[in-house]
Parts: sequence; C-alpha cells; structure tokens
Amino acid sequence: MGPFGDASTITLGDVLREHRRSRGGLTATVDHAVRLSYAEFDHRVNKLANALAAHGAGPGERVLWLGQNSFRLLELLGACAKLGAAVVPVNWRQSAGELAVVIDDVAARVVVWQDTEIGATVRAAREQAATAAGSVWVRHDAAGPGSYEEFLAAGDEADPDIEVDAASPVLGIYTAAFEGRPHAAMLSHWSALIEGLVVGRIAELSDATVFLNSGPMFHLGTLMTTLATLVHGGTNVIVARVDPEEMCAVIEAERCNRAFVMAPTLEAIREINAGGRFDLTSLWPDPDPATWTMCTPSANPATGRAGGYGQSEVSGLITSYGLGRKSDSIYGRPAPLSQVRIVDDTGADVPDGETGEIICRGPVVMTGYLHRDELNAQRRRGGWHYTGDLGKRAPDGSIQFVGPKLRMIKSASENIYPFEVERCLTAHPGVAAACVIGVPDERWTQSVKAVVVRAEGSTVTAEELVEHCRRSIASYKKPRVVVFVDALPKQANGQVDRDRVDAEHGGGGYPGQVSSGRRDVPLRAGAR
Repeated sequence: MGPFGDASTITLGDVLREHRRSRGGLTATVDHAVRLSYAEFDHRVNKLANALAAHGAGPGERVLWLGQNSFRLLELLGACAKLGAAVVPVNWRQSAGELAVVIDDVAARVVVWQDTEIGATVRAAREQAATAAGSVWVRHDAAGPGSYEEFLAAGDEADPDIEVDAASPVLGIYTAAFEGRPHAAMLSHWSALIEGLVVGRIAELSDATVFLNSGPMFHLGTLMTTLATLVHGGTNVIVARVDPEEMCAVIEAERCNRAFVMAPTLEAIREINAGGRFDLTSLWPDPDPATWTMCTPSANPATGRAGGYGQSEVSGLITSYGLGRKSDSIYGRPAPLSQVRIVDDTGADVPDGETGEIICRGPVVMTGYLHRDELNAQRRRGGWHYTGDLGKRAPDGSIQFVGPKLRMIKSASENIYPFEVERCLTAHPGVAAACVIGVPDERWTQSVKAVVVRAEGSTVTAEELVEHCRRSIASYKKPRVVVFVDALPKQANGQVDRDRVDAEHGGGGYPGQVSSGRRDVPLRAGAR
C-alpha cells in the first residue's frame, strides 16, 4: 500500500517511482511538442498530486477529465494513483445533456476540461449540472489563470506521503448506457497492473515499446495498451484524436511500433500513404499496404492471432485468442489469474456447448459501478461478476462469446444500446413508438437504423429526427437511416418483436453473430 506500507504489495504510483529510479532517462510520453522522460514525468505527477490534494482530491475522491487525448490525462492518472483517488475520463463526443449527467454522477473534486472543439458543449453541460459549482474547474488547453499548468505549478514537488490501498479504485471508465444511462466501472490499482502485464504479454510490450495513442483514451480499447506501456516503462505517444494523416506523420517521426488502429482508420491510412509518402515500417514492416492489418490490444505478434472477450468491467480482456495454443474459439481461453464460468439463471454451470451467462472473477474485475449499489448487487453475486453477456464453452475449454443479454449495436469500437436511442426518439412529440436496430455495415461493422411510428397527426421527417438525436445524445449514436411504419410488430407478451423488425428492415450483424468489433481478424506472423 505504497509508498511506505506493506512491503508485499505495490500500487500504480509505486510503478512510477521505480521508473523514475530505473528508467529515469527513458521517454515516458510524447504529445506534439511535449516530450517527458520518466524522471520529468514523475516530477510533474508529484506536483500535480499535491495541487490536487490542496483542493480535497484525497483517498476515495475523484477527478474528472473532460477532454480529448493528452499527456495530461496520464499525469492525472499518476497523481490520483499517489493520492488514493481515481481519475474518470469521459467520452468527449457526448451531448451537453449527457455530459451534465456524468458531471453530477462523478461529483469530482476537480474537473479538468478542454475548450478546443468541445468548449461550447462543456460550458453548456457545466450550466446544466447541479454539482458543477462544488468542483474546481481547470482548463488544460490554456495558459495563465485557471489553466492546468498554473494549477500544477502551485503544487509542492515532494512525493506525497500517503498510504494507498492497491485494491482501491484508481480509474473510472464509463460503459455504454445498457440500462438507458451510463455507469462508471471503477478499476483498482491491481486491475490496472495485472491487466497491464497480461496485455504486455499478449502484445509483447517492453520498455522499448512506442505506442501510438490514437484511439480515444476514455475507452479501454486504447487504454489497455496505454496502461500496459506505462507499466512496462515504454513510451506513450499521443495524438488528440483520430486523424489518419497526422497519425502517419507521428508513426514516421517517433518510430511507433504499436498503435490502436481500427478498420476505417486503416483504410484511410492506406489511401493517404498509397504513394509511400510516409515511412510506416516501424508499425507495418511490409511496405505493401495490402498486408497491413488492424492494431488492437489482443494482437499477438508471435502467434499472428488476435481476438478475445472482455468489457470495461474486467479492465479490458479476460480471454485471449492470441496467447498459447490455438483454440477452437476465436475468443480464446481465460487470461492468467482469471476464472470464467458459463451459468444458467440460477448460477449453476451449464454443460459445455450450451449457452449461458459468462461470469468471471479475478484481480482485473472492477471494484463496482460508481454510485450504483443496486446494480452492483445484481452483477456481483457469490464472489463472481455477472457480465450480462452470453457465451458457451467449446470442447477444448475455450470461451465462445454469443452476444449481450441485452441487444447491442457495434459501430467500429463503440457500443450503442438501442434502448438509449429509442428513449431519445420517443421523447420527440412527433414519435409514438420506435425500434432501433443495427444494420450490417462493411466499414463500421454496423450502422444505426430507426424504425419509427409517427404520433397521430405528426408530419415529422427523418431529417428532423436525426437532428433531434444529434442534439440530445452523442453524434455516433444517432440513426443513419430512419424509416416510418404504421405499427411495430409485437410478440404475444406485447413487447416489440425485434427479430421480426430485423428481418423486415435488414437488421443483423450483432456482436457474436459476426466478428465482434472485428477483433478476431487474423494477423500475419510478425505483424504489429
């Protein structure tokens, strides 16, 4: 419970202390013009920790990040780790109303926010949030009064003398709104460290790793490798958001050998670099773009395989297809220090090959959802975490993911729950009923389609409903297509017959029916 507690345990803050001693001259992070060694990084983390502590951010408290990717988010993670607090990065693409809900939910001591690109939305959310006035607001992309750098400079440079429990939360990750509202899965120091070692083993990371943080750092698709790189003493190179041309330039300049690159971005990079304008061989050794594959945390360079099952509540991956012997299932076997069972509604194990709920346990499992006692009681029973996902065990013992118990749409790396979009649509006075489905999409895996029943006398248009959703929820959740029907098909129990809506309107391709998020795309041996 470092820094001065039990000699048999360790925290994320202790890892930074050791990097300062053992890898002080190695590069910790690069973010445009900012380049920090591990010694410099830990020095800034200490100052930031003391500045946060001066404003009440101590053990059990939270710091909220409302911004795009930045080295400052890593500094906040390190500072919170040394204080026994937790940092909560939030999806910056959300609407003002959605952000206001999160601000009130987190009730942070300090909120670090960004003005560039999202400033108007953040200001509107701050006005709507009931708890905003109780937080200290610090703008990270500014200079002078009220800025992050001024805030950090005020902190003492001494390493905080605070005992921190490694089982306490250090990071909060918001899940998709599977019950109509998002929930913050709180992950402990142990979660971050153990998952960091597992991902490091899968992706073969070391202090020679140079990881391009191009995916969103509020999402574990990116953060799994960010944390693993940090744990191993590698270099985290950061760009604010996905920009294929900027990514090409950064890969060449920093010789990045790991990255988070999903299929749509890979296609754009291939187009941009068709003439060999950038040298990307540090990431894709073969100069032929046709051989380049996606870069994900589940990709193992030695076996040439990628794939796995996981969720935010288990710190990322809890099974891996890339490690060890090839399995019958493309989702692989449980990772080290994890247990997985497939059970029925009573919690009893089902026979191999039969579908049941995936439950798991181990140090990577979250400590619980923030401020969700009832949901925590539902999800954690008898010492096991109930994932809410369906699966089955293959004859060789590997795990097959079947799909969420609640229907979910997968758009690139984002999870979209139909209920949330339907609730937004039916809030419009011109809508009597709506059913949202996922339609197979070659580029995005799935796209959102809304099947709508107009309210009596309504003449609302598809364009009006798309705009209504864009204003109310994150833009990536809005329907790409809206069609109108006289009535939605119903089951005998009166519920909407979603399978029939899918059949009549081209729905399909849900996670478990196809490559889930395209995580199981085979890699060439040696690919990064």
